[in-house]
Amino acid sequence: MDKYEKTDRFAVRADDYDDTLYRLRYVDAMADEILKNISPSPEMTLIDFGAGTGLLTERIAPYVGKIVAIDISPSMIDKLRAKEADLPCELEILPIDLSREPYPGDSVDGIVSTMTLHHIRDTEAILKRLYDAIIPGGFLALCDVDTEDGSFHTVDTGVEHFGFDREELRKKAEAAGFVNVRLADAAVIRKPQGEYPAFLLYAEKPRS
Repeated sequence: MDKYEKTDRFAVRADDYDDTLYRLRYVDAMADEILKNISPSPEMTLIDFGAGTGLLTERIAPYVGKIVAIDISPSMIDKLRAKEADLPCELEILPIDLSREPYPGDSVDGIVSTMTLHHIRDTEAILKRLYDAIIPGGFLALCDVDTEDGSFHTVDTGVEHFGFDREELRKKAEAAGFVNVRLADAAVIRKPQGEYPAFLLYAEKPRS
């Protein structure tokens, strides 16, 4: 168990997390949209923020040299560790909470993330912390759900936001220091209770 949470909110989801068809479909779509925007290379080191069981990590790994997978759920991290030997890039796993402490490693070329931001209460603070972890000229590419009515989650896994207004999030990214911020459709998440559009936010850290 990590040093912040007394309970692992994702423990009830970890065992079958990778077996949910709608999740595999939207992660595929989000990974495709991220890859279209980031120009990956074997020299890159990326952070997968909120990596969970590694669904996004698996899809990005063939295109980069190293991924630093960050997550606070021990049960999800256990699932990711079981995949490490099969990944075609170097993997480092950090069970830390970036909403409470700075990234402790060297700056990375970019940060990718899917469906994590809505679990973070202070959006402005986490965007600044992500900014600080990226090299000058590096990028942030994260996907999350558009503003929804609260029906998206049926289990409490620490939801802090019912999605995001894209333009408000753009302004927060720019306030954190990012430039060349753009938003695009990333997926439509189809669940039994409805359909939920999701977006990609891509942004860059200035070179100087």
